[in-house]
Amino acid sequence: MSLRIGIVAGEASGDLLAADLMRAIQARVPDVQFEGIAGPLMQAAGCQMLYPAEKLAVMGLVEVLGHLPELLRIRRALRRRFLARPPDLFIGVDAPDFNLALERRLKRAGIPTAHYVSPSVWAWRQYRVRKIARSLDLMLTLFPFEADFYRAHQVPVRFVGHPLADRIPERCQCRAVRLALKLPEQGRILALLPGSRRSEVRRLAEPFLGAAQWLRHQLPDLQFVAPLATPATREIFEDARRRVAPDLPVTILDGQSREAMCAADAVLLASGTAALECMLLKRPMVVAYRLSPITHWLAKRLLTVSYYSLPNHLAGRPLVPEIIQRDVTPENLGEALLGYLRDPTASRELMAVFSELHHQLRQDASSSAAEAVLDLVEK
Repeated sequence: MSLRIGIVAGEASGDLLAADLMRAIQARVPDVQFEGIAGPLMQAAGCQMLYPAEKLAVMGLVEVLGHLPELLRIRRALRRRFLARPPDLFIGVDAPDFNLALERRLKRAGIPTAHYVSPSVWAWRQYRVRKIARSLDLMLTLFPFEADFYRAHQVPVRFVGHPLADRIPERCQCRAVRLALKLPEQGRILALLPGSRRSEVRRLAEPFLGAAQWLRHQLPDLQFVAPLATPATREIFEDARRRVAPDLPVTILDGQSREAMCAADAVLLASGTAALECMLLKRPMVVAYRLSPITHWLAKRLLTVSYYSLPNHLAGRPLVPEIIQRDVTPENLGEALLGYLRDPTASRELMAVFSELHHQLRQDASSSAAEAVLDLVEK
């Protein structure tokens, strides 16, 4: 069959997901045509770019407001184009604030719509599920608990697995990675990941470094590695290190967070996607979460989940320690990590559970998503 598919993705992560999905669809329908908002990977996979994906990669309330007129103009232009010449299918990849409104108008016109990567509606502002139900014919989720949530709300859904689970091998080569990073082959290493955003690093760098100092007194041979996402976050971390732990033996990396976690015996990290990567790498972790007091006060009233970190969501129980807000102190973080560093048995038991969760998420996500959207077109 011949297919024409509209597709919209924003940011680098959406570009990667969409490009992999496109290739999986092309393997089944070689003459398929794609057009929409595309990043460089999508263009390389054959998507006709109507607008660049970077147009949607806007972070922060003030920044979004500044770009809002242009974003609305782009969405109107896409809507007119797709309504005038309807595609066989429209796929929104993440970017829910942009995509859901577009999907709703296209669905109303009879165009099948799918959305790849669920918003965190299961965690907060659950009333949004009504809008989602009106906007699409199929939700593709990365996690099984998301699919359970949508089924409970009678929204058509398919759990397709997580692409990271497909990419990350069952076992990481710790010794080889240590050699590549010029880290000691022997001895214990703790990885410090205080986040990828400047605001996160400002809040967590000092307690993380304080915890490292505390642990160093308990385990004098302990070494440290800290991957920082950008020059700005590295500067914040280095400044905190000069104040808190100027003599700490820490290797600071530009990026390479996955390699740093693989090289470590345990990981101290900010809540977020890094916790999922750490789980897939089978590394013991302690998760810290610290927001501004006002944001945390609001979040507590909006959140409807018991856990902050993805490993605990997936396990449905407190699998890894979560240390929140005022409890994020060097002593609390250090105590939580010390058990992993002193007791290999506890780490091995955790790795076994992480391995089960890895297999659960490894579903060949792109192929599963391709089959799901092509089923939708046939129906």
